[in-house]
Amino acid sequence: MANSETLRDLIRINNDRVTGYSKAATQTDDQELQSLFSQLSQQSRQFASELRSLVSDDDKNLTDETTTAGKIYRTWMDVKATFGGDDRKGILASCEFGEDAAQKAYKEALEDDDLTPDVRATVEKQKATLRQAHDKIKMMRDTAAAHH
Repeated sequence: MANSETLRDLIRINNDRVTGYSKAATQTDDQELQSLFSQLSQQSRQFASELRSLVSDDDKNLTDETTTAGKIYRTWMDVKATFGGDDRKGILASCEFGEDAAQKAYKEALEDDDLTPDVRATVEKQKATLRQAHDKIKMMRDTAAAHH
């Protein structure tokens, strides 16, 4: 049972990431960022659906919601978008914050001893991919700082 609870959390994090990045993409005129955000949003759609396929049928209906953690993610994006406007570094910093939250959620999920091997393998694979997104965003944020 712990399995499906953990999976639901990760699905919600991905649902949030979809919402967060879809919103972020509309907040910037920066073509490179728009393309990155829609890519990351698409990535989380795929992750959520992979995770959903691992959830037992009785729990399927619970996988469309977003998390409390995710609400933090979104609220934070909203605040940044309002104040940061077109500030590339600010937008990327908010994204990095969201990616940190995702990494933490995945790390905690992997600490669940009840994960079945196939679930664990999927979670580890997704975590690694998300790590790459995190590092890319961090790198872009760091280079954005140099332009001012």
